[in-house]
Amino acid sequence: MNFLAHLYLSESNTNIMIGNFVADSIRGNQFTHLHPEIQQGIRLHREIDTFTDAHDIVRRSKRRLHKRYGLYAGVVIDIFYDHYLAKNWNNYSAIPLDLYVDQVYKLLQNNFDILPEKTQYMLPFMIEHNWLYNYQFKEGIARVMNGMNRRTKNRAQMNLAIEDLVVLDKEFQEDFVAFFQELCIFSHQKLKDIQSA
Repeated sequence: MNFLAHLYLSESNTNIMIGNFVADSIRGNQFTHLHPEIQQGIRLHREIDTFTDAHDIVRRSKRRLHKRYGLYAGVVIDIFYDHYLAKNWNNYSAIPLDLYVDQVYKLLQNNFDILPEKTQYMLPFMIEHNWLYNYQFKEGIARVMNGMNRRTKNRAQMNLAIEDLVVLDKEFQEDFVAFFQELCIFSHQKLKDIQSA
């Protein structure tokens, strides 16, 4: 899953959200100096990733893209799934998406000093181009994919992924809806387990 899903699965706990958001920028256990709830968010992020990578529905989604993108198929699917979450946001949250993402950006800006350097570098671009809100639009996904492709020096060919999103839109959306229902149940229980440990 990508940024929006990880934030959503933090269940509005601000410290969990921060940890879940920055987790990909933190190696190993180099987070023991952070607030305990931020540490819990990092652990939750890793549990979500493990569950996602092993899930049959996600693997089915990846297989549709494997020939074209190889190892990058998983990255593409993570972003596609955030597209369907953003596009169908009203099915999952009573807070409108524009208000939600504004709250997220303010939270991250207010805690900028504790964010990992990699996240500090990325955040201004995320806010300027309003990634989280624009995930709902295919044009927004195309911009993200073009940026990802540039970062791989065009090796990944992720700039082509918007074509797959258009052609296989129905199949990917069905995969997302079925998978996300299970992921929400898993994540809710896992967060309770982490908080009570």
